[in-house]
Amino acid sequence: MGGVSGDDLVREAGGELYSGDPEEFIERRGVLAARARAAGDAVAAKRIAGLRKPTRSAWVLNQLVRSKPGVPGQLAELGEELRAAQRSLDGAAIRELSVRRRRLLGTLARQAFSACGMQSPPAALRDEVTATLGAAMIDPEIAEQLRAGMLDRAARRDGFGPPRPALAVVPSPSAGPAPTAARRPPAAKARPRPAAVQQPPAAPAGPRRAAARSPAAAPAAATPAVAKPADLAAARARAEKQRRQAAIAEAKHAAAEADRAADAATESESAAVRAVALLEQQLADARRDLADARRRARQAEAGRRRARHALGRLQE
Repeated sequence: MGGVSGDDLVREAGGELYSGDPEEFIERRGVLAARARAAGDAVAAKRIAGLRKPTRSAWVLNQLVRSKPGVPGQLAELGEELRAAQRSLDGAAIRELSVRRRRLLGTLARQAFSACGMQSPPAALRDEVTATLGAAMIDPEIAEQLRAGMLDRAARRDGFGPPRPALAVVPSPSAGPAPTAARRPPAAKARPRPAAVQQPPAAPAGPRRAAARSPAAAPAAATPAVAKPADLAAARARAEKQRRQAAIAEAKHAAAEADRAADAATESESAAVRAVALLEQQLADARRDLADARRRARQAEAGRRRARHALGRLQE
């Protein structure tokens, strides 16, 4: 009972803190922790006191899931589709789902800022929100925090990079030995053995050898091929199927590499956007500092003129 009561206290405190104004988070956290302590639940009080103030991007996402509870389900569903496509190495599906992923993340980010009344958020903040939504598709822990509306910081996880397939074509037991193993041994035996393995030397040995090979050996070698032409056709079909599968796997691998390259380029672009946003912010701060310094300089100059004027009149 006490444990359940403590969990309820923490859950209610988290709901209030992560849905409220971030500027009031610290003060309200102290009040709620003190309230739990006064109720005799020191463990719950400690857990409440340990709740972290959310960053700006985390707060935005907490407001999103509180206004649209179905968001975590959308992310989980599309994430599972992407994982299934990667397991099957379906290049076309991976490309289509990657496009859907980018569109969904962009749409949800816009909805998040709209829920918070932010019409033109900074590029760095927009990037953090989008990256955290993408991370929730991959990381179950982040997904659970988002579902509870209790995110405390932005997160970033690598996109859905499929494992690289091992493209080794291994012929089946019935098809493989026929074209390879069956041909080499005769070539190896043909060189050292002809003169030593034949019958005792005699003048007509050559004709006899030819005659012996024609009527006796030829039927033994030809029987499998003539008796089972369907096996040869099946072996050819299997080899062709394996070649086709290898080509498909290679094409899927190339598509996955292209997706990874596109994600890397997008990440590089986002990093550049964040750097520009930071520089713009620093420039804006420097301009404000410059304006303040100029204002103070003008005020000081005016004060100096007044002081000199007053001194001049006294001296007169």
